[in-house]
Amino acid sequence: MRPTLRALTTAVTTAVAVTTALALAPPAAAGPPTPGAGAHVEVEIPGPEHGTEAGSGRARVPAGGTGRAQGRLSEAERSTDGEVTPLVSNGSPADRLDVVVVGDGYTAAEQEKFHADARQKWDEITAVEPYTTYRNLFNVWAVDAVSRDSGVSGDPGQDVVRDTALGSSFWCDGIERLLCVDQPRTDAYVARAPEADLVLVLANSTKYGGAGYNEPSPTLGYEGISTASSGHPKSGQIAVHETGHSLGKLADEYFYADYPGYERYTGPEPGESNISVLTADAMAERRAKWHRWLGEASPDGGTVGTYEGGGYYVKGLFRPTDNSMMRSLGKPFNLPGVEAMIAGFHRHARTATALTPTDRVLRPGGTARVAVPRLAGADGRQLTVRWFLDGRELPWFAGRDRVRISELTVWLVDHREHRLTVRVSDGTTAVRDPEIARSLTSSADWRVRL
Repeated sequence: MRPTLRALTTAVTTAVAVTTALALAPPAAAGPPTPGAGAHVEVEIPGPEHGTEAGSGRARVPAGGTGRAQGRLSEAERSTDGEVTPLVSNGSPADRLDVVVVGDGYTAAEQEKFHADARQKWDEITAVEPYTTYRNLFNVWAVDAVSRDSGVSGDPGQDVVRDTALGSSFWCDGIERLLCVDQPRTDAYVARAPEADLVLVLANSTKYGGAGYNEPSPTLGYEGISTASSGHPKSGQIAVHETGHSLGKLADEYFYADYPGYERYTGPEPGESNISVLTADAMAERRAKWHRWLGEASPDGGTVGTYEGGGYYVKGLFRPTDNSMMRSLGKPFNLPGVEAMIAGFHRHARTATALTPTDRVLRPGGTARVAVPRLAGADGRQLTVRWFLDGRELPWFAGRDRVRISELTVWLVDHREHRLTVRVSDGTTAVRDPEIARSLTSSADWRVRL
């Protein structure tokens, strides 16, 4: 088993070595238990404030966080605690990727500030592709968590303790920039919002920090939690990087230079799509991993190839580009990363939402209607809408969001039941993997007859 952060730091004897160990803590190998009393979870540590590194390793921390339990709220405070406000509404929670934002360290009088901070942070996230293009696939919900104190523990100093709803605290596991929460208390608020797919906890702070809880919730089903300071300019980037893990299932592309045990990777081919033991020639020959993107210019600069160093190892593992979002904050996702993120979006969001009920037979007086989200990319590309009757395409209805059943009577020449289908497809050129491409289509069916 790889050593945890705490085990590493106790083995170091000098102050300089302690600092190095905290900044470069390797990830733990074992999976975490279900969060609960006495449980620990694995979190990613953000990179140093004045560096560009997206992360600096992982640590196992108490699921219950390090902040103290919150005292009793007054009747006035309880009246707004747990209220849910839709910040962005793009459709039914069943058909959209639902982001739940919970604030910590906001008093009852500061909930409007929390809503403003949440909107600002979502704007920062959706300024990054492919979030920009696909922003209309998301709903965003704010859950008011009323804290007795304003601000969070560990800000400005390690000795500061504040009474907050989620127990957020800097200096988690002895690392100043690691911002942990009480996950069971967080889940109690998340459960109030509809069908959470992703969770963002905003600490009422301008201090640099965050954390990535990138394991799916065993009870609520969300993909992960990102914690961030509401008032720090880098915190939106931290959140985007963490969703690269939770939504994109991407590996970290940074590595530990001069760290014992991480000089060379000698294990099997990793499961993540953006690191590999294969060189470019071997990848092309085996048609593996990101072979379809080799030689292409990438949004993060340079050309897609195989660049040694990634998955925490200096040698033996290759990443697609020199410096993407999964290695450095402020960089775009590389081409394989964009593809993985789009796949993650479509795992949770449907592009065809039936507005006309599908559980009854439609007759000539009725209309089949579908809601199709608009893409917001600079190229103006939109989703493709196609209609079919009994599997036969009706090309003259292409692009329409509704079809009157009376328009089908020329084909409904008998009184038997037929099937009308709409298929909405994302034909983006940012996806080249055929398996992913097949997952980018949603459909709805209606039974129709004369």
